[in-house]
Amino acid sequence: QTWFGRSAPVVLEIGSGTGTSTLAMAKAEPDIDVVAVEVYRRGLAQLLSATDREGVGNIRLVRGDGVVVLEHMFGPESLTGVRVFFPDPWPKARHHKRRLLQADTVALIADRLRPGGVLHAATDHPGYAEQIAECGDAEPRLRRTTADAGLPISVTRPITKYETKARAAGSAVAELIWEKVSG
Repeated sequence: QTWFGRSAPVVLEIGSGTGTSTLAMAKAEPDIDVVAVEVYRRGLAQLLSATDREGVGNIRLVRGDGVVVLEHMFGPESLTGVRVFFPDPWPKARHHKRRLLQADTVALIADRLRPGGVLHAATDHPGYAEQIAECGDAEPRLRRTTADAGLPISVTRPITKYETKARAAGSAVAELIWEKVSG
């Protein structure tokens, strides 16, 4: 609340990249505060420039690891949403352990979501989509849902340059949405 100067629902976007989706979604939902986490300075710099240029005041930026941010910056049931769009799929089997969305991280996200809060992930990598789906569906505090379920945040994403290239190459995009169950 101090960081944004108001009390509003908070969404954490892990891996915001250059911030195209972050900016568009924050502009569409000015009543929601967005914390964008990214490891690459260049992406953060582009997002910072865009928020300044367009006068968007409901985004704050953190340079760092999304899991560390979840562990140390947010307490239990403090987030209305977590967005993870096109995380690195680490396609080689020996690198799968590096994937962000695994059982432990999904459990941490579930802990940080308020009841009714949303985990929204998207990927164009079929094997990673399968893994994400399995982890999300196995988490007892999450229930798979759809975009038209009356969620507290929008799950409508703008199509980025990256996604346009992926679709042009024939990759299907998996959209995965869960809601935290009450109790």
